[in-house]
Amino acid sequence: MVAMAGSGRFGALVTAMVTPFDDAGELDLDGAVRLARWLADHGSDALVVAGTTGEGPVLSDAEALALWRAVVGAVSIPVIAGTGTADTRHSIELTELAGDARVDAVLVVTPYYNRPSQTGLAAHFEAVAAATRLPVVLYDIPARTGRKIAHDTMVHLARSVPNIVGVKDAAGDVVATSRLIAELGDSFEVYGGDDALILAHLAVGAVGLVSVASHWAGTEIGEMIAAFAKGDVLGAQTLYQRLLASFAFESTEEFPNPLPAKAACRALALPAGQCRLPMGAAPPELDEQARAVLGALGRHLGAPDGAGAGRSEGPVG
Repeated sequence: MVAMAGSGRFGALVTAMVTPFDDAGELDLDGAVRLARWLADHGSDALVVAGTTGEGPVLSDAEALALWRAVVGAVSIPVIAGTGTADTRHSIELTELAGDARVDAVLVVTPYYNRPSQTGLAAHFEAVAAATRLPVVLYDIPARTGRKIAHDTMVHLARSVPNIVGVKDAAGDVVATSRLIAELGDSFEVYGGDDALILAHLAVGAVGLVSVASHWAGTEIGEMIAAFAKGDVLGAQTLYQRLLASFAFESTEEFPNPLPAKAACRALALPAGQCRLPMGAAPPELDEQARAVLGALGRHLGAPDGAGAGRSEGPVG
């Protein structure tokens, strides 16, 4: 049996939350609390904290722990901690810290840079999962890691490790996704990891989406997934087409994610700040692009020169 859209344990729409920094580049915990609550109020069923969009690789372990604790204490929706690194021992340490912070699950990315074999990948994920009782969601994003989790490796992990419960699929191969879902059914939850492929992923059995554009378009994305789940494919297509500019904006070669997401938050006067190096600060033209994209969706924009420290009171839907 294949799962239906929106039937996943973390809901239909999971936002990969940006990590707010202040003007000095320090972690803004108050801002993280405000942003997490705002996202929970505007369509997010769950949050990924300290993942790719949350600049997890440039957070210290102490910062990640403080961030997870702050967000867990701020919202009632599930919080998924990004704990995967290129080092298995470090990933285990972060996963244990996430457990201490009482998160609801962990997201573990494929080890990057060192390019392990499939045997090494399986051993890595098995070791991390063995270190926690939390549900573990794999994160397959070969464009960033240099390694694809092979079909047989994914099936092995899903069937042999009880707390490996799903995958954030950002591999960009919908045919491979359909094969995985056909083989594993609803025993293993597939969340789309690419906003632009969401309708294709839903069509082959994904349970939902881990989204970046939901920072500013959570209402529309949630409505799109709900429409598809009800069989209103035309309605879902119409909403999807309205979001094409957002999906194109959220990551480009010149401005990769999370630079655009933070610019969108600044446009909404939400806490964000700039990215830490190596991403670095965005030029004014990106903020102008953000305001144009969000304005076309009818968002209520903050002051153009705002630092994004306050909470937007304008309508989002």
